[in-house]
Amino acid sequence: MPATRGLPILDFSAFYGENPKAKAQLVEQVRESCLHNGFFQITGHRIPLELQHRAMNCSKRFFRLPLEEKLKIDKKKNTFNRGYELLQSQMNEAGASPDLKEGLYIGREIPTDHPYFLEGLLNSGPNQWPDTIPDREEFQKSTMEYYHAVFDLAKDIMAVLALTLNHDEAYFDPLTDGAVATLRYLHYPPPPKQMGERLRGIGAHTDFSCITLLLQDEVSGLQVLDVPTNEWIDVQPIPGAYVVNLGNLFSRMTNDTYKSNLHRVINDSGNDRYSIPFFLTGNPKYVCKCLPGFQKDGEPGKYLPATVQEVVSSSYKETFARAERYKAEIQTKIQNNVTKEVAA
Repeated sequence: MPATRGLPILDFSAFYGENPKAKAQLVEQVRESCLHNGFFQITGHRIPLELQHRAMNCSKRFFRLPLEEKLKIDKKKNTFNRGYELLQSQMNEAGASPDLKEGLYIGREIPTDHPYFLEGLLNSGPNQWPDTIPDREEFQKSTMEYYHAVFDLAKDIMAVLALTLNHDEAYFDPLTDGAVATLRYLHYPPPPKQMGERLRGIGAHTDFSCITLLLQDEVSGLQVLDVPTNEWIDVQPIPGAYVVNLGNLFSRMTNDTYKSNLHRVINDSGNDRYSIPFFLTGNPKYVCKCLPGFQKDGEPGKYLPATVQEVVSSSYKETFARAERYKAEIQTKIQNNVTKEVAA
C-alpha cells in the first residue's frame, strides 16, 4: 500500500541567490534528504517551462511514429547505447515481468573520431535520430537544447552535494568534466489487464548513475520506497519540478551513507505516461572510491575503488540479460505447450 506523504519539495533558487542563510538551509535540506530516502523534488531552477514543454512534445512525437520507423534506429544496432529501446527490453525487478516501457536514448554528440568512441567508452557515440519524424531539425534542436540545460542543472546539484559533504562547490568537477550523461524519452503505455500484478512500467530498482533528474508529465505512477516504514510513496507530478535522486555511484562513494533508493513505475491510470529522466553518470575514467569521512579509522570501505566505466557497464549487462532470460523462459514454455498439444 503506497504511503500518503510525498517527497520533500525544495526551492533550488536559494543556490543562485545572495542570501547565505537560505543557501545554507537548502544545503541542509538536501543533506537530510540524502540521508533519509535519497530523493527530493526541486522547484526554482533555471530551466524554462517552455523548454520542458518542447522536450515533452518531442518525446510524444517520437513515440507516435510507426514501430518500423522507430526500429530503424534500434540501439541494439550499435554498441554505444544510443537510439530506440523496444518495449520490455529491460527487467529491473526479479520476479516481475520485463518493463512495459519504450525509450529513446540520447547523449552528447560523440563523433566517431572522438577518443571516447575510439576507446569504446560508456555510452559514447553519435546520436541516432529518426529520419521520418515531422520537423526533424526542430526535434533535434529542441532535444539537445533541453539536454544541455538539464546537464547544467545537474552540475549545480552536484555542487550542492559537495557542500553537504563540507567541500567546496567545485569538489566534483573531476567527475562532471567530460562526464557521460544520458537523456531518455520514455513512454509507458497502459498495461493490458490480463498481465496482472507482476507487470511494472519499470520494476523496483536503483539507478546506476551518480544522480538522476526526472521530468514527469501529468500522469502519476512513480513510487519511491520509504525505507523507515517499508512503504511505497506516490510521487505526484508537480508542473515544472524535477524529481532528483542519488544513484549507486554516488551512494558507493559515501559507503552507502547517502541513499540510492528503490523506486518503480506502476502505470495503472489507464492513460499513456511520458517522462524524461536525465542520468548524470560521470567521466568514464573517474575512479569512484570512498570519500573522506565515510569509513571508520582502519576499516576499508564497502567497495573497492573502480572507474565509472567498470561499475555502470556491469549494471547494464545484468538488467538486459535478465530480460532476455525471462523472454527465453516464456518462449520455452510456449513451445512445450505446443508440443504437448500436438502429442495429445
